[in-house]
Amino acid sequence: MSDIIELLPDHVANQIAAGEVVQRPASVVKELLENAIDAGASQIKLLVKDAGRTLVQVIDDGKGMSTTDARLSFERHATSKIKSADDLFALCTKGFRGEALASIAAVAHVELKTKTENEEVGTRIEIEGSTIKEQEVCATIKGTSIAVKNLFYNIPARRNFLKSDNVELRHVIDEFQRVALAHEGIGFVMYHNDNELFNLQRANKRQRIVSIFGTKTNEKLVPVVEETEIVEIDGFIIKPEFSKKTKGEQFFFVNDRFIKHPYLNHSVNAAFDGLLPDRSRASYFIYLKVDPKTIDINIHPTKTEVKFEDEHAIYNLLRAAVKHSLGQFNIAPILDFNRESNMDTPYSYKDKAVEVPRVEVDRNFNPFETVTSNGRSSHVANYEKKSSAGWETMYEGLDRRTTESSFSSLQIEDEPEGESLFVEHESKGFTENKQTDRDAANTYQIHNKYVVSAIKSGMLVIDQNRAHQRVLYEEFLRNITVKESVSQQLLFPLRLDYSSSELALFSSLKESLENTGFVLDFPEDGILEVSGIPASIQESEVSIVLEQLLSDVEQEVPNAGFSQTDVLAKSMAKSMAVKTGEKLDDLSREHLVNKLFACTEPTLSPFYKKTFITLTVDELDRKFNA
Repeated sequence: MSDIIELLPDHVANQIAAGEVVQRPASVVKELLENAIDAGASQIKLLVKDAGRTLVQVIDDGKGMSTTDARLSFERHATSKIKSADDLFALCTKGFRGEALASIAAVAHVELKTKTENEEVGTRIEIEGSTIKEQEVCATIKGTSIAVKNLFYNIPARRNFLKSDNVELRHVIDEFQRVALAHEGIGFVMYHNDNELFNLQRANKRQRIVSIFGTKTNEKLVPVVEETEIVEIDGFIIKPEFSKKTKGEQFFFVNDRFIKHPYLNHSVNAAFDGLLPDRSRASYFIYLKVDPKTIDINIHPTKTEVKFEDEHAIYNLLRAAVKHSLGQFNIAPILDFNRESNMDTPYSYKDKAVEVPRVEVDRNFNPFETVTSNGRSSHVANYEKKSSAGWETMYEGLDRRTTESSFSSLQIEDEPEGESLFVEHESKGFTENKQTDRDAANTYQIHNKYVVSAIKSGMLVIDQNRAHQRVLYEEFLRNITVKESVSQQLLFPLRLDYSSSELALFSSLKESLENTGFVLDFPEDGILEVSGIPASIQESEVSIVLEQLLSDVEQEVPNAGFSQTDVLAKSMAKSMAVKTGEKLDDLSREHLVNKLFACTEPTLSPFYKKTFITLTVDELDRKFNA
C-alpha cells in the first residue's frame, strides 16, 4: 500500500490557520493592536475603511523591527514572545503563538513598514496571499505601520459571509474599546472612512471609561477595590438604576487582557440580586490581577477564554467585593435606625418622675351658650332664619315640555369597563375598528396567549405575539419604503445616554428610523434626543425599543438577510408586538385576525415561525372517536 499522508504546503496551512485566527475584520484589528502594545508603543493609531473590508491599518511608535525580524514575522510560529513551553505559564504579552501575521498575510494584501530607533532607514515588505512581492529599504519613522488591504480577496465565500458594514464596524469598535480599556496608559486614535471616531489620551481607568462611553457615565460608576493573596480586584460597577435589558457594558480583564467568563459574570449578578429591575443585567468594568502561573489562556485562538486554578475562590471574592461596594456607597437598601430628634427626651426631664397623664375637662362648657345684654347666659341657639323669597323667579319662562325635551336630547356616554385597545386610542400598532360586538364574538382568547377564531372547516388557533409581529413587520417595511409614517410629537423631548459607538450606529439608521415615526437629534456628545415617536408605541417604551434595536443590529438578528431595513423592521416588530399574557378585548382580537390575513405572508412570523394552526371538524371528530 502506498503512503497517503503528506505535509500540507505552507500557503494551505496558513489559510487553515486563518480560519481560526481571522474570522472578520475585527479579528485583524485585535491582532494588530495587541502586537503594537507588545512592541511598547505609547501612541497607537487605527485607520479603517469600509468597516475593514478595504483597509485596516495600525500605526504605532513602538520599538520597531530589524530587516531580519520584519521578514521572519510572517512565518508561522515565528515569535519573540516565548522561547520554551514553560513560558506559557508566565505570559506577560498579548500574543505568543506566532500565527497572527502569517494567517492575515494568507488572506489579504499586506504592506509593512518598520524601523528601529538605532537604524537610519527602515524596511518595507509587500505580501499577497503568503507570497512576498517586494522587499526594500524605505524612509519611515521609528515604529511599525502595517496595512491590511482587501481582506479575504482570495476566499470569496468567506468574504460573502461578512455582515453589513454597520455590523462589521460595530465589531471593530468593540475590539478597539476592549484593547483601549485594558491599557489606559496608552493613547489611541481611531478613524473610519477619514472620520475620527475616538481620540483617547493617556489617563486613569475612570477617565478612559468616561472618554469612551460618554461624560454621563461618570455619575454611574461605583468603584470596586479588593486585594487578596489570590487576586487583586479593581474597577467599577454601574449603579443598578442605570442597568440595561440588553447585554450592555460587561467587561472582564485579567492581567490587562479582555476575557469572557460566564462563571464570573454570574458572580457579579449574584451580588446585584434583588437590586436590578426586571430582566435587566448588571454592567461592570472589572480588572483582575492574578499570578500568571495560576491561569491558562492557551485554550482558544482568540485568547478570550481562560481557566483559573481556583475559580471558586475568585467567584466568592468577586461577589463579596461587589456587595461591599454596593453597601459602602449606599447603593443597596439598608434598615434606617436613625431616630427623629423630636422623639428624644429633653435633658432636663431625665431625673423627673414618671406620672400617669391626666385629662382635664371643663364640664360647664356649652358650645350653644350665648350671653345677653344683661350678662345672663342663654342656652337657646341663636339661629336666624333668612328669607328665601323670590326663588320661584329662577324657573320663570320654563315649562315642563321644554324641560323634558332638553333632557331627552342629552347624550350620555357610558365609560367602558375595560380600556379598549382600538376604539379609545391606537395601541400596539392597531388602528380603530368599527365592527360590531356580534361579529367580534367569533374570536376568543385562551390563557392570554392564543386567539381562537371560528372558520367554516373548523377553527384557527393564532399565536397573538407572532401574528402581531407579522402585522407590524409588514407595516414598518411599507412605511420605510413609502416614507409615509405617522409620528406623535412629544411635549418634552426624551434625552437618552449612549456611548459614541452607539450614537454612530443611530446616526447611520437615522433616516430609516424617521421613516418609521421617530424624530431624532444629536444635540451633544453622548446624548440622543427623541422628540417624536411612532403613534403605535408609548413614551415609556422608547428606551426599551431602542436598546433592543442596538442589540439586534449588532447581532443582525438571525435569518435577517443583509438588508438594514429588514433588520430594523424585524427588531421594532419584535419589541412592539403585543406580548404573551396580555389580555385583548373582543374588537382587538377580531382586528388582529383581519390584519393578519391581509398580510402578504400571514402563515409565518418575521422570524419564520408559524403564526397559526388549523383544526378541522374532521380532526376534532377523530379525537373524540379515538
